[in-house]
Amino acid sequence: MTSRPTARRTVLIATAALTMTTGCGSNDGGGGGTNTTAPPPTEASPPPTEASPASPTATAAPSGGAPLARTSQIPVGGGTVFPKEKVVVTQPTAGEFKAFSAICTHQGCTVNKVEDGTIDCPCHGSKYRVADGSVVAGPAPRPLPAERIIVSGETITLA
Repeated sequence: MTSRPTARRTVLIATAALTMTTGCGSNDGGGGGTNTTAPPPTEASPPPTEASPASPTATAAPSGGAPLARTSQIPVGGGTVFPKEKVVVTQPTAGEFKAFSAICTHQGCTVNKVEDGTIDCPCHGSKYRVADGSVVAGPAPRPLPAERIIVSGETITLA
């Protein structure tokens, strides 16, 4: 039996297919990150309250969207990644909630953890500030885009 050498193109296509099926990162909760995912809220939503004026991404208007989390589930100085919704919610200071796209501006991977004041991408090491989504470490070329959230009492939902 004679063996044929595998063409470079075949190897590249197989590698690309494997990469697409395994994704850019994992959501296994490993790596010591702070709150990579959050459990669903367990109580009914209280009546709407005023959002922090220092938080431009948080509003107090009601929304028909499903709750993302309770405010107590977002650590102060940290945040939580919601991979299904492709959003990361942070709490830079007590009572101030921000939301950003969870899609890295470098090559479109989903960020996977919030740790030591940064939102981290597992693909190429980009890091963003929890306070404003700006780039701390590249190769990301731009900040994470802000997302709108609603903080109603203890409940956080996408606007």
